[in-house]
Amino acid sequence: MPSIDPYQAGMFKSNPYAAKTDIVGRLVVVLDGRLEGRNLQLITPISRAVCRHEVHELILTNEEAIPGHRVNRIAYLGFTEIQEGGVLVVGDELLVQGEKVGVIAGFDETHMPNHLNIVIRSRERTSGLERGVTLGSEVRCVQAHNEG
Repeated sequence: MPSIDPYQAGMFKSNPYAAKTDIVGRLVVVLDGRLEGRNLQLITPISRAVCRHEVHELILTNEEAIPGHRVNRIAYLGFTEIQEGGVLVVGDELLVQGEKVGVIAGFDETHMPNHLNIVIRSRERTSGLERGVTLGSEVRCVQAHNEG
């Protein structure tokens, strides 16, 4: 019998991640650009493991995006190289240069295996250049303690 994806099967009624370490990276690319019709498909699973030295893209949206849905209105923040790996989970807070940018809305695998698109729900849909982030800036994903 084939394996069942517990997320697609709706087996989890709440977030099963009771505690986890922060994921730490540094910006290796600052991006500038916005799109209205990007059509990113967020995968159903709420988590992705990331390893040290991997490079992944950070994309912002102001849509009410959730796993399994599409995202169209986006701004490109940048690419981060993972310095301390771990597990990213929907609802984790993303901090750049110590400032909260938003929360992880989901993941798009369009460019895999090259890189993962990490989609961040943010009040402001602004690019990395517009935000004034700089190369080498610390990127940190921290578990939100109000997620259930």
